[in-house]
Amino acid sequence: MGCGQRWCPLALAMTCLVSVVVSCVGPDGGAMVSAKTSAETPGSEAGGRAPLETIGERQPVSPVSAVSAAAKWALWTEGTRLRGANVYQRRVYPELDDGYMGYGAVGPPHTRAGFRRLSEMGANYVNISHPGLFSERPPYVLDEALQQNLDALLGKIADADMFAVICFRTGPGRSEFTFMWDEVGTWFDASYLNDAVWRDHASQDGWVAMWRHTAERYRGNPIVAGYDLMVEPNSNEVWLNEWDAEVFYANHAGSLYDWNPLQARITSAIREVDANTPILVGGMAYSCVEWLPYVRLSGDTRTVYSVHQYAPVIYTHQEPPLVRTYPGTFDADWDGIPERVDRDWLSRLLSTADDFAQKHGVPVAASEFGVMRWEPGAAQFMDDEMDLFEQRGMNYALWEWPSGYEGQADNDAFNFVHGPNPGNHSDVQASELIAVIEEHWTRNTVRPSSFWAPIPTPTPVQATSVYLPVLLRIAETDVSAPGPE
Repeated sequence: MGCGQRWCPLALAMTCLVSVVVSCVGPDGGAMVSAKTSAETPGSEAGGRAPLETIGERQPVSPVSAVSAAAKWALWTEGTRLRGANVYQRRVYPELDDGYMGYGAVGPPHTRAGFRRLSEMGANYVNISHPGLFSERPPYVLDEALQQNLDALLGKIADADMFAVICFRTGPGRSEFTFMWDEVGTWFDASYLNDAVWRDHASQDGWVAMWRHTAERYRGNPIVAGYDLMVEPNSNEVWLNEWDAEVFYANHAGSLYDWNPLQARITSAIREVDANTPILVGGMAYSCVEWLPYVRLSGDTRTVYSVHQYAPVIYTHQEPPLVRTYPGTFDADWDGIPERVDRDWLSRLLSTADDFAQKHGVPVAASEFGVMRWEPGAAQFMDDEMDLFEQRGMNYALWEWPSGYEGQADNDAFNFVHGPNPGNHSDVQASELIAVIEEHWTRNTVRPSSFWAPIPTPTPVQATSVYLPVLLRIAETDVSAPGPE
């Protein structure tokens, strides 16, 4: 049965009951064979769990997939359960980078030790801000090196017992230089710019095909908690220099410039091959909070709507000399009028997300937020912001977790482990900002190892007495869960 179909709750429960008599729910949402059988299968571990390093391979989907679908969805809907950080990677351009980003196809390189340290500090979630798996220029085809890199990253994150969201920065008709187009003519020339995705049907078709491939490959991955379709859609700036959302949508709604039709197409393509993994969608204008109300819901019942929250940028991105502090009074929105910027200011800003969530009955997450490590009052700013996210039950990932690569040591404005001194470019033992972040991260209570703990294979009698009430409860609360493909 394809996505979009509804199952009768009792039928779903009884179908799942039949399945669990002979199998258990696997980490991919498919059937997991008995411990004895899996232990005898090469490449598997006792207890029926496939090694996490092999989870990039496509897994089968069974009638019990609705159970794991409900579980992954609950990560986004049952309060703040995911707290972590973004990691950033882009394509390496040898002619420009000269080792600055490393010497592989993608950089900067991340290590297992780095992810383990992140996990030890309390994080349970990594937002992978990664280049898309298809080429940026036609023909839009799979780049095997990028796919291998993503596979490796997921393996390292799994080894550190954290969840991950796959986010694509680039792809057909969109290059990394969209995030630095105002630097053209400095260390790169205009030939590297590519924002054709907002004007070209073939590029948008390429994004649809890229995400369909990605979902088909990673749909069985137990640590993948979501797919974030595009990091910071931005046609309003790169093509139109339009920052008024009402004006933008009055003139361009439904056009190629409008992200809404494309994100709906990508969602439909993903659901053709993966009915379960949550999808994350941010708005235009780099997914800032103010543009969230203009995101059009796709109709998908497992979509999270996300924001990137760096306001007030005049404070969070302040370079020395550091004249603004938090809390403090300054012109936060360039209207020429100073205002008090404090916890109440942040709460009023986030009320836009509150209204959107309540109006549509959907979860909202902060998939990026942060402050440069040296800002006066940075610890209080982050404490207030993370606390406000948690009051709203929002999952969140700060920007950013460093790679540890030596070439990036001084590219560390958001590397909070380097402390508050702008001139320091090595780890510090402690700081107020580190303490705040760790305090919030250590509130995490769920990890893949506990979330997907192996379930002993039941006898038919045990299945009837133990699993039927659980399955009936799932059916009652998740009646829109899709059936098997």
